[in-house]
Amino acid sequence: MLLDDAREVLEIEAQGILNLIPKLGPGFEMAVEAIYRLKGRVILTGIGKTGIVARKIVATLNSTGTPALFLHSGEAMHGDLGMVTSRDIVLAVSNSGETAELNSILPSIKKIGAKLISFVGNPESTLAKQSDLVLDVGVEKEACPLGLAPTASTTAALAMGDALAVALIKRRQFNQQDFRRFHPGGSLGERLAVKVSAVMLTGEQIPLVSPKQTLFEAIEEMDAKDLGATLVVDHAQKLMGILTDGDLRRLFKRKTPLKQTLTGQVMTPDPKSISPEVQASEALEMMEQYLITILPIVDSQKRVVGVLHLHDLLGKGEFKFSFRE
Repeated sequence: MLLDDAREVLEIEAQGILNLIPKLGPGFEMAVEAIYRLKGRVILTGIGKTGIVARKIVATLNSTGTPALFLHSGEAMHGDLGMVTSRDIVLAVSNSGETAELNSILPSIKKIGAKLISFVGNPESTLAKQSDLVLDVGVEKEACPLGLAPTASTTAALAMGDALAVALIKRRQFNQQDFRRFHPGGSLGERLAVKVSAVMLTGEQIPLVSPKQTLFEAIEEMDAKDLGATLVVDHAQKLMGILTDGDLRRLFKRKTPLKQTLTGQVMTPDPKSISPEVQASEALEMMEQYLITILPIVDSQKRVVGVLHLHDLLGKGEFKFSFRE
């Protein structure tokens, strides 16, 4: 009996979503295009259960490249309308379209000059008639046997929000790199949970010079590998020192001759290094502690097997140390 009830709920809610498909049309396309070209933000508003749905849509939009905020319909008349500007789009969510708290702020939204889009279950409602664009999210019935608790209606509104967000993803050509940029916590967590060996640069990617090569040759190697530093190793690939962009700036100030000076004379000896078997999180801690962006990776014999750049841990452009000269 209980399983039959559960199956019925899922069938009703699934059908409610499927019934939205034939309702899609030019209005949906116009909503996507309006949000895509928006100079301001999408401000979701609702109250009660639809307010919760609106909050979820806000979260989805923000994480996929569309700036969005939530405006509580009940609090809007007490000062929160100040977040709305003429550059924004207000997206109102209401099944009945006759919610008093929501409808009471419609004249103010119009006066501000913001465009109004509605997710509404009744296309003939007050909200729908006041909206610039209407997306019909109406369902035939709620899954609640009393027909009182919002169930299928909130599921339908949530699904329409996802449809809007995904359409915007494709319209913006939003990709995985963009997604990581908006989820630094998630992507960072993934990167730091692995061993250093999984994220370090190896082979030809490692900038290497011998201590007997000239400073000019070291600069050529640094320029070729584009990591802002080069490691200095002996004939057995054992780490002896490091030469960084910062070192070069100081040498240039002293007018050090590039072709007459050997790298071994100006390198920083015995730089910090780490094993490829330690966690990436430990490498990050060391880099933060010593304010370094390049970390040599060495085996038990101190032979260089890789190099780690801070960007490989945190993503390019997501972190910067405050260096002191």
